[in-house]
Amino acid sequence: MPVITISRMYGSGGSEVAERVATELGWSLFDNAMVDAVAERSGLSVAEVSAQDERVPSMVERLASALSLGSPEVMPPVPSGPMETTEERIVAVTRRVVEEAVQTGTAIFVGRGAQCLLAERSDALHVFCFAPRAALRQYAMRTFNIGPDEADHRVHDQNRQREQYVKRHWNRNWLALENYHLALNTGWLGIDGAAQLVTEAARRQFGAAIRD
Repeated sequence: MPVITISRMYGSGGSEVAERVATELGWSLFDNAMVDAVAERSGLSVAEVSAQDERVPSMVERLASALSLGSPEVMPPVPSGPMETTEERIVAVTRRVVEEAVQTGTAIFVGRGAQCLLAERSDALHVFCFAPRAALRQYAMRTFNIGPDEADHRVHDQNRQREQYVKRHWNRNWLALENYHLALNTGWLGIDGAAQLVTEAARRQFGAAIRD
Protein backbone atom coordinates (compact mmCIF):
# COMPACT_ATOMS: atom_id res chain seq x y z
CA MET A 1 0.00 0.00 0.00
CA PRO A 2 1.54 3.37 -0.98
CA VAL A 3 2.09 6.03 1.66
CA ILE A 4 2.82 9.74 1.84
CA THR A 5 4.86 11.42 4.55
CA ILE A 6 4.64 15.16 5.07
CA SER A 7 7.35 16.79 7.13
CA ARG A 8 6.88 20.47 7.81
CA MET A 9 8.44 23.54 9.27
CA TYR A 10 6.44 24.91 12.16
CA GLY A 11 4.14 27.56 10.74
CA SER A 12 4.24 26.31 7.14
CA GLY A 13 0.78 24.77 7.22
CA GLY A 14 2.00 21.26 6.48
CA SER A 15 -0.71 19.68 8.61
CA GLU A 16 -3.37 21.55 6.63
CA VAL A 17 -1.76 20.38 3.39
CA ALA A 18 -1.87 16.78 4.63
CA GLU A 19 -5.52 17.10 5.62
CA ARG A 20 -6.51 18.37 2.18
CA VAL A 21 -4.55 15.63 0.42
CA ALA A 22 -6.07 12.93 2.61
CA THR A 23 -9.56 14.23 1.86
CA GLU A 24 -8.90 14.43 -1.87
CA LEU A 25 -7.38 10.94 -2.11
CA GLY A 26 -9.59 9.26 0.47
CA TRP A 27 -6.56 8.06 2.45
CA SER A 28 -6.21 7.66 6.22
CA LEU A 29 -4.53 10.61 7.96
CA PHE A 30 -2.15 10.14 10.89
CA ASP A 31 -1.41 13.51 12.45
CA ASN A 32 -2.93 14.55 15.78
CA ALA A 33 -4.57 11.12 15.93
CA MET A 34 -1.05 9.73 16.27
CA VAL A 35 -0.81 11.25 19.75
CA ASP A 36 -3.99 9.46 20.85
CA ALA A 37 -2.83 6.16 19.34
CA VAL A 38 0.59 6.36 21.00
CA ALA A 39 -0.97 7.28 24.36
CA GLU A 40 -3.35 4.32 24.16
CA ARG A 41 -0.63 1.85 23.22
CA SER A 42 2.02 3.14 25.64
CA GLY A 43 -0.09 3.50 28.75
CA LEU A 44 0.86 7.16 28.99
CA SER A 45 -1.60 10.03 29.11
CA VAL A 46 -2.33 12.15 26.05
CA ALA A 47 -0.78 15.09 27.92
CA GLU A 48 2.47 13.16 28.50
CA VAL A 49 2.72 12.16 24.84
CA SER A 50 1.84 15.66 23.62
CA ALA A 51 4.50 17.18 25.87
CA GLN A 52 7.21 15.16 24.07
CA ASP A 53 5.69 15.14 20.60
CA GLU A 54 8.51 15.74 18.07
CA ARG A 55 10.84 17.22 20.64
CA VAL A 56 13.98 16.20 22.47
CA PRO A 57 13.84 16.40 26.27
CA SER A 58 16.15 18.93 27.89
CA MET A 59 19.15 17.83 29.93
CA VAL A 60 17.21 18.48 33.13
CA GLU A 61 14.28 16.38 31.87
CA ARG A 62 16.57 13.52 30.86
CA LEU A 63 18.33 13.62 34.23
CA ALA A 64 15.02 13.57 36.08
CA SER A 65 13.83 10.63 33.98
CA ALA A 66 17.05 8.70 34.63
CA LEU A 67 16.80 9.32 38.35
CA SER A 68 13.16 8.22 38.42
CA LEU A 69 14.07 4.93 36.75
CA GLY A 70 16.51 4.24 39.54
CA SER A 71 14.10 5.13 42.30
CA PRO A 72 12.95 2.14 44.43
CA GLU A 73 9.37 3.40 44.25
CA VAL A 74 9.18 2.77 40.52
CA MET A 75 11.24 -0.41 40.28
CA PRO A 76 9.26 -3.63 39.65
CA PRO A 77 9.64 -6.43 42.21
CA VAL A 78 11.28 -8.62 39.56
CA PRO A 79 13.17 -6.89 36.73
CA SER A 80 11.54 -7.81 33.44
CA GLY A 81 14.08 -6.23 31.10
CA PRO A 82 15.77 -2.91 30.35
CA MET A 83 13.90 0.11 31.68
CA GLU A 84 12.68 2.56 29.06
CA THR A 85 12.51 6.29 29.50
CA THR A 86 9.27 8.00 28.55
CA GLU A 87 11.00 9.36 25.45
CA GLU A 88 12.17 5.91 24.35
CA ARG A 89 8.75 4.40 24.96
CA ILE A 90 7.01 7.07 22.89
CA VAL A 91 9.42 6.67 19.98
CA ALA A 92 9.16 2.86 20.07
CA VAL A 93 5.36 2.94 20.15
CA THR A 94 5.26 5.56 17.40
CA ARG A 95 7.33 3.23 15.25
CA ARG A 96 4.90 0.36 15.88
CA VAL A 97 1.86 2.51 15.11
CA VAL A 98 3.39 3.59 11.77
CA GLU A 99 4.49 0.06 10.85
CA GLU A 100 1.05 -1.37 11.61
CA ALA A 101 -0.76 1.45 9.79
CA VAL A 102 1.11 0.86 6.53
CA GLN A 103 -0.08 -2.76 6.55
CA THR A 104 -3.74 -1.80 6.69
CA GLY A 105 -4.12 0.63 3.78
CA THR A 106 -3.04 3.81 2.07
CA ALA A 107 -2.03 6.46 4.59
CA ILE A 108 -0.57 9.92 5.07
CA PHE A 109 1.78 10.50 8.01
CA VAL A 110 2.60 13.96 9.31
CA GLY A 111 5.98 14.42 10.98
CA ARG A 112 7.09 12.11 13.83
CA GLY A 113 10.06 10.89 11.77
CA ALA A 114 7.86 8.93 9.36
CA GLN A 115 10.04 9.99 6.42
CA CYS A 116 12.93 8.19 8.16
CA LEU A 117 10.96 5.14 9.23
CA LEU A 118 9.66 4.64 5.70
CA ALA A 119 12.73 5.87 3.83
CA GLU A 120 13.48 2.51 2.20
CA ARG A 121 9.99 1.97 0.79
CA SER A 122 9.74 2.33 -2.97
CA ASP A 123 6.01 3.06 -2.67
CA ALA A 124 6.39 6.15 -0.48
CA LEU A 125 6.18 9.82 -1.45
CA HIS A 126 8.10 12.05 0.95
CA VAL A 127 7.16 15.74 1.10
CA PHE A 128 8.69 18.68 2.97
CA CYS A 129 6.67 21.89 3.50
CA PHE A 130 8.57 25.08 4.24
CA ALA A 131 8.02 28.83 4.06
CA PRO A 132 10.07 32.02 4.42
CA ARG A 133 10.68 33.21 7.97
CA ALA A 134 8.25 36.11 7.57
CA ALA A 135 5.43 33.70 6.71
CA LEU A 136 6.29 31.41 9.62
CA ARG A 137 6.31 34.42 11.94
CA GLN A 138 2.93 35.60 10.71
CA TYR A 139 1.45 32.16 11.35
CA ALA A 140 2.63 32.19 14.96
CA MET A 141 1.49 35.77 15.53
CA ARG A 142 -1.95 35.02 14.11
CA THR A 143 -2.38 31.67 15.84
CA PHE A 144 -1.25 32.69 19.32
CA ASN A 145 -1.94 36.44 19.25
CA ILE A 146 1.66 37.26 20.12
CA GLY A 147 4.19 39.86 19.00
CA PRO A 148 6.85 39.36 16.31
CA ASP A 149 9.73 38.73 18.73
CA GLU A 150 7.88 36.04 20.65
CA ALA A 151 6.66 34.57 17.36
CA ASP A 152 10.23 34.38 16.03
CA HIS A 153 11.32 32.64 19.22
CA ARG A 154 8.47 30.13 19.05
CA VAL A 155 9.12 29.31 15.38
CA HIS A 156 12.86 28.92 15.97
CA ASP A 157 12.38 26.71 19.04
CA GLN A 158 9.78 24.43 17.46
CA ASN A 159 11.79 23.89 14.29
CA ARG A 160 15.00 23.33 16.25
CA GLN A 161 13.19 20.69 18.31
CA ARG A 162 11.98 18.90 15.19
CA GLU A 163 15.46 18.99 13.71
CA GLN A 164 17.02 17.57 16.89
CA TYR A 165 14.29 14.93 17.20
CA VAL A 166 15.10 13.51 13.75
CA LYS A 167 18.84 13.71 14.39
CA ARG A 168 18.63 12.03 17.80
CA HIS A 169 16.40 9.12 16.86
CA TRP A 170 17.26 8.46 13.18
CA ASN A 171 20.63 10.18 12.73
CA ARG A 172 19.35 12.10 9.74
CA ASN A 173 19.44 15.77 8.81
CA TRP A 174 15.80 16.90 8.90
CA LEU A 175 16.45 19.67 6.35
CA ALA A 176 18.48 17.57 3.89
CA LEU A 177 16.70 17.58 0.54
CA GLU A 178 17.72 14.01 -0.25
CA ASN A 179 15.19 12.87 2.36
CA TYR A 180 12.31 14.12 0.22
CA HIS A 181 10.78 13.84 -3.24
CA LEU A 182 9.00 17.18 -3.07
CA ALA A 183 9.94 20.37 -1.21
CA LEU A 184 7.10 22.89 -1.33
CA ASN A 185 7.16 26.58 -0.41
CA THR A 186 3.69 27.04 1.07
CA GLY A 187 4.32 30.75 1.49
CA TRP A 188 4.38 31.00 -2.30
CA LEU A 189 2.07 28.15 -3.33
CA GLY A 190 -0.50 28.53 -0.56
CA ILE A 191 -2.03 25.58 1.27
CA ASP A 192 -4.37 24.66 -1.58
CA GLY A 193 -1.64 24.98 -4.22
CA ALA A 194 0.75 22.78 -2.23
CA ALA A 195 -1.97 20.18 -1.60
CA GLN A 196 -2.80 20.10 -5.29
CA LEU A 197 0.83 19.40 -6.21
CA VAL A 198 1.10 16.57 -3.68
CA THR A 199 -2.16 15.06 -4.90
CA GLU A 200 -1.07 15.23 -8.53
CA ALA A 201 2.31 13.68 -7.70
CA ALA A 202 0.64 10.84 -5.79
CA ARG A 203 -1.74 10.13 -8.65
CA ARG A 204 1.10 10.08 -11.13
CA GLN A 205 3.30 7.82 -8.99
CA PHE A 206 0.73 5.43 -7.57
CA GLY A 207 -1.90 5.28 -10.29
CA ALA A 208 -4.38 2.50 -9.59
CA ALA A 209 -3.89 2.68 -5.83
CA ILE A 210 -5.56 6.11 -5.77
CA ARG A 211 -9.27 6.15 -5.02
CA ASP A 212 -11.09 8.43 -7.50
